[in-house]
Amino acid sequence: MNTEEFRVHGKQMIDYICDYGKTIESRDVAPTVDPGFLRQMLPDEAPQKGEDFKRMLEDVEGKIMPNMVHWNHPRFFAYFPSGNSYPSILGEMLSSAIGSIGFSWASSPAATELEGIVMDWYAKALDLPTFFRSDSPGSRGGGVLQGSASECALVCMMAARYRTIQKLRGSDISVHESVYLPQLVAYASKEAHSSIEKAAKMAIVKLRVLETDSRGVFRGNTLQEAIEKDLQAGLTPFFVVATVGTTSACVFDNLVEIGQVCKSVPSIWFHVDGAYAGNSFILPEMRHFKEGLEYADSFNTNPNKLLLTNFDCSAMWVKDTKLLTSALAVDPLYLQHDHNGAVDYRHYSIPLSRRFRALKLWFVFRSYGIAGLQKYIRNHITLAKQFEGLVNKDDRFEVRNDVNLGLVCFRLKHNDYINRDLLARINSSGRFHMTPAKVGGKYIIRFCVTYEHATAEHIDYAWEEIKNFAEETLAAEGPADADVVVKVPIIAKKPPKKLTRSMSTRFSFTRSVSREIYERQNSRSQLTDGATPVVIMDTDEILQSLQRATVSARLNGGIQKQHELYETDSTDEASN
Repeated sequence: MNTEEFRVHGKQMIDYICDYGKTIESRDVAPTVDPGFLRQMLPDEAPQKGEDFKRMLEDVEGKIMPNMVHWNHPRFFAYFPSGNSYPSILGEMLSSAIGSIGFSWASSPAATELEGIVMDWYAKALDLPTFFRSDSPGSRGGGVLQGSASECALVCMMAARYRTIQKLRGSDISVHESVYLPQLVAYASKEAHSSIEKAAKMAIVKLRVLETDSRGVFRGNTLQEAIEKDLQAGLTPFFVVATVGTTSACVFDNLVEIGQVCKSVPSIWFHVDGAYAGNSFILPEMRHFKEGLEYADSFNTNPNKLLLTNFDCSAMWVKDTKLLTSALAVDPLYLQHDHNGAVDYRHYSIPLSRRFRALKLWFVFRSYGIAGLQKYIRNHITLAKQFEGLVNKDDRFEVRNDVNLGLVCFRLKHNDYINRDLLARINSSGRFHMTPAKVGGKYIIRFCVTYEHATAEHIDYAWEEIKNFAEETLAAEGPADADVVVKVPIIAKKPPKKLTRSMSTRFSFTRSVSREIYERQNSRSQLTDGATPVVIMDTDEILQSLQRATVSARLNGGIQKQHELYETDSTDEASN
């Protein structure tokens, strides 16, 4: 493809992107395909000769787009927002066109310096402690753009590990650093993201997963007790993670209490993960949730979740950049240069090669301004509160979290299986997309406002459809197993049908196991990603389910019917 061909096809692609954005509401939010579907639609080998761009674009529209989950769809209410906007896309396009690999200042001076400037802009917009800014007088801190919050957690844990081992080893360089690994302990609450557990595995350190209070908040007294116990056992606490905006329910940990505990133990590095909700600190009315951040050694938040910047882009600040670079720096001769006062971001992250991520974030800040970004986030909060109000007005439902941002966790006042099947019906329709979690021991459905241009009409429409699906679910399942029986007339618009086992599991993102099997799992994860909860069934429940299945099968025609029911009927707990 030469320059003139690129000019033509580039304009065609821009038109396609614009049309996609304008007509996205006419598409299903999510497909209903099975794994391996695309291999059946594409050739076994790459073409020997180049193909026409028009044909490529036709295949995109015919084979790729119908089978995508459209994260920027008005009826996509799953996970957290996938930050995206036209200014961000334009910045990404230019970054790709420039094609620089900014591993050092010398390799990309403008890319390096723009990143530092944008990170200081960002820190000021969020009202972060001044020690996180590189332009603050006397500061040793600064920010860097990583690929994800998982990378942020890992590099901070590695820096904390390096600092603690150096103190333990002292001047005795004859002892290898690995000798001290067994005595290092990191701490996080059970609501922390699974990336913390993954980081601990990669750093080869112990991780203590601690309980939260009744509202899911990680508290200082719980951390204090765990640290004291480990100190008495001769272990060394070295890393603590608190979360502002947990994945399952958007809970804000108590940073003041946790920070004060961390301050009392010199060996601890205190990291605050604000992947989603940290961006809300751009709003003055949300800043009370960051009280205690002054105790932190590092903080991260993802503009690709709530600041209209497309993935990948995760912002991370550290109080002392030297501690970070000491742990991660490698400096072969071919990467060295004479600009000793310059920043080399290869020492701040896992990869040496780096993309020019700052460009798209710069475009977003300049296009929207702080006021525009504040307006966008406030709209999400307003719409989430609107949805919360609608749920609370219906006696069949309940809200299970404190709605502070764009996430509402709700459920029918029935058992977990009814709520699982409600979510499966919603997702299998292709018209909406949501995910589950466990909050306060209950299976809940997460409704998160994600669409940039979401309106009150989108929320009202979603709620009406959710009620329709709830009526179908209750009519098919019956109210006998309700936690709280509410006498509300059930009017199904069409004859309800039970979901198959595979549909219920697949579209509710849920795995059901017996308690015995769950307890025998030696390698089950301590932390989750806030979604795809496990429903644990007791033996008595399984036996009762099998008995009901047997009776139903006999009434419907004998052993063959029984076999078919056991294989396909997912509304029976035994089959999940």
